[in-house]
Amino acid sequence: MSGIHVSTTINGDQIDYVCEPEETMLDVLRDRLGMTGAKEGCSTGDCGACSITVDGRLTCSCLMLGAEAGGHEIGTVEGVAQGNELHPVQQKILDHAALQCGVCTPGIVVAAKALLEKNPDPTETEVRYWLAGNLCRCTGYDKIIRAVMDAAQELRSA
Repeated sequence: MSGIHVSTTINGDQIDYVCEPEETMLDVLRDRLGMTGAKEGCSTGDCGACSITVDGRLTCSCLMLGAEAGGHEIGTVEGVAQGNELHPVQQKILDHAALQCGVCTPGIVVAAKALLEKNPDPTETEVRYWLAGNLCRCTGYDKIIRAVMDAAQELRSA
């Protein structure tokens, strides 16, 4: 393989990998690094199932080349929980039964966490706007929005 050597930080860990120039970050995460939380939904950046953060900015990993990750801080759904403790967004999604098939859930968790880090006191409209890039065909969105609002309240109280 004549690929590109990349050195990056993923979920706080220094990671080195080799990828081909045409490989997306989604391909690298799933196929090279075994991080299968991000899902391939559309491969066009329209569904949000593959959402990650790059230097804290929400990004569709299907639209980013793996070679572009060099020197950046990547956050994936695998890094959301702290040890055996679920992040409040994850726990509230469970508490509110805000998931069904699970394809969209990792992207929603990453997006919601990114929102709450940027804005710990969002309005319902802001949550809806922020999650508009994450498509869910199973739950509707009401339970997801309620879960994120509840997680925001818990984080503010902590």
